Amino acid sequence: MHAGRRSLLILILLLAVVSLLIPAPAAAHAILLESNPPPNGKVAAPDIPIKLRFNVRIDASRSRLTLVRPDGSVQPLAIGKPASEDTLSALASNLPPGDYRLRWQVLASDGHITRGEIPFSVTLA
Repeated sequence: MHAGRRSLLILILLLAVVSLLIPAPAAAHAILLESNPPPNGKVAAPDIPIKLRFNVRIDASRSRLTLVRPDGSVQPLAIGKPASEDTLSALASNLPPGDYRLRWQVLASDGHITRGEIPFSVTLA
């Protein structure tokens, strides 16, 4: 085998081995970056705009928002058209004062489902 060709083959094999040793970037699950209402926040009744922003693009059509009322009853919230690919928004209407929990479930761009809950209180305006 010609010396130049052998060097090229060795270089290609070396590059292949090195590329296998370099870790691929991990796919990030959706992490909640900010929310309205904020966790443990107090918001004025009766209509509460809901907005959640995540660290990655999410599939709004396959995501869910659910409101747990003070009496424990559960109300699904209709997700509005997203302002950007990393947000979910909805409107919770006619909420009387009390302690609530907003449950969210999103399908992230990495294909994983992430869930969470945001406790908040509704007060009189």
